[in-house]
Amino acid sequence: MPSSVLELLSKGKILISDGAMGTELQKRGLPTGGCPEEFNVTHSDIITAIHADYFAAGADIVETNTFGANRIRLSRSGYGERVVEFCTSAVQNARKVCPAGKFVGGSIGPTGEMLEPYGEVSIMAAYDAFAEQARALAAAGVDLFFVETMMSIEEAETAVKATKDAAAIPVVATMTFEASESGIHTMWGVDIPTAVERLTAAGADILGANCGRGFDEMVEIIKVMRPLTSKPIIAQANAGLPELVDGRSAYRETPENIAPKAQQLLTLGINIIGGCCGTGPAHIRKLRELIS
Repeated sequence: MPSSVLELLSKGKILISDGAMGTELQKRGLPTGGCPEEFNVTHSDIITAIHADYFAAGADIVETNTFGANRIRLSRSGYGERVVEFCTSAVQNARKVCPAGKFVGGSIGPTGEMLEPYGEVSIMAAYDAFAEQARALAAAGVDLFFVETMMSIEEAETAVKATKDAAAIPVVATMTFEASESGIHTMWGVDIPTAVERLTAAGADILGANCGRGFDEMVEIIKVMRPLTSKPIIAQANAGLPELVDGRSAYRETPENIAPKAQQLLTLGINIIGGCCGTGPAHIRKLRELIS
């Protein structure tokens, strides 16, 4: 039986996750304002090609194209009733090209709405949306969940609890932090110690950070996070900050730029490294070279 992600990490293996999905989709035809998850059904060949490119570059784990595939977020595009369909297709697209011994992770992003008491979406409604998505991903055959790009600790906790209740597979939980004069925290003011404590209590198996301003800032985040937990840590930084070029976001950090910073992250003791917005197969190939 193939080893699980947690088994490999417990043996000291460093794993590589994939890079961005959104910016790759934009390069390959997703129109501005289009629904990425709808592409799982209508343009499955594009999604499968992205996964194949990441595996070929050396990724151990790819994430499904389901970041926004919860009922609350999909309802904005009129697709609220297609959660199971989109999630099932997304997993199938990744599984088609997943080599033996590699993994498919189910991406679960925020609802896109503010939760009570600041907004109109209740904790229970968010839980139900995350649980529906997680059950669909698990039924289709993901190996682990990625609860990612969270800003609110309440929403992150809710998503982790929903995924843990949905299936007995590992859960990665990442929040998006940024450094300021007042320290490192999410846009909602969640600091790293709070995130580590509460996401651990919620049941997360792997902790970390994703997105943000780039690999430089990720190094500072991991310096704070690593001493706070014995759990595996994942780092998935953006390729710097985006610049608007011809109406699209362009990211300037090349694979060569990120290499020394990625080496720092490895030295700090992370267990999984990958990329977020603006990173592509070439960045993942560079990470594979570093680790190999």
